[in-house]
Amino acid sequence: MLPLLSSMDSIHKLLNIVLPLISLLSLFIFLPPILLFKISSSILRSVFSENVSEKVVLITGASSGIGKHLAYEYAKGGACLVLVARRQKQLQEVACKARQLGSPDVIIETGDVSKVEDCKQFVDAALNHFGRLDHLVNNAGIGPVCMFEDATNVDDFAPIMNINFWGSVYCTHFAIPHLRKSRGKIVVIASIVQLRPIPRVSIYSASKGALVSFYETLRVEVGSDIGITIVAPGLIDSEMTKGESTSKAGMDGFPVESTEGCTKAIFKSICRGDRYLIEPAWVRLIHLWNLLCPEAIESFIRWVLITRPNNSNPNPNSGQLKAD
Repeated sequence: MLPLLSSMDSIHKLLNIVLPLISLLSLFIFLPPILLFKISSSILRSVFSENVSEKVVLITGASSGIGKHLAYEYAKGGACLVLVARRQKQLQEVACKARQLGSPDVIIETGDVSKVEDCKQFVDAALNHFGRLDHLVNNAGIGPVCMFEDATNVDDFAPIMNINFWGSVYCTHFAIPHLRKSRGKIVVIASIVQLRPIPRVSIYSASKGALVSFYETLRVEVGSDIGITIVAPGLIDSEMTKGESTSKAGMDGFPVESTEGCTKAIFKSICRGDRYLIEPAWVRLIHLWNLLCPEAIESFIRWVLITRPNNSNPNPNSGQLKAD
């Protein structure tokens, strides 16, 4: 056994030397054609963008924010909608406007995505009413705004993962057989926070990171049968950023993108069949710098959001980012 382990260690040492050299050489040889292919593919996807007319789309967290405005974008395209959230009155208002914007048929379903039985009911309702399902948009989410060490009750973190992660997983599990039949799409509203370290949203960031990891793996499992678009929005003007939420997160004065502008970009990305979307586009540069020199980015973010003099937060354990 020991000689075998020693042999395996030698193989690893050899790979540590050889593979980086091969990778660098391959990068110089294959990078130009890969970039050309990606650019050409992006142009073709834009030209032959999906027509969502008469498609059946289930959207969770549709009563406000990104979910609401995505419903409007789908409605303008003539899609049939299944709108899901906990707040019935707000859902009815969204449904009414969606019909006015061009959706031929809209139904609403109230419930909690953190409950397995509710998620099954959402998908069943779509199948019972429309007979099919083409797109599943996993948007529902909540998140606390506090320093992790200042949390007074760690049990309060459990619903964050239950809604943000398991709520999407449950809906996806019940939707997959039907999305395979229609060769449909899954849309995942993650967040830019899982790509860079943002203080006071550690558990929210973890839940979104789990989403990305899960759907990247699922993409391999389902192959080309189902398209998966993972969206990482930045700071968006929605219920999650209104009021005192941005102040408690130390993000006063940061540029906030309109929800309408963000959802238009998301909708176009979905119809193109993109694998990923970071919105707004300039945030990608911060992600790039975070990959190249994470220590500098961490220090800068810590100074901007925690240690600078005008960024004191006397009550760091209050407040919750929220989207239904």
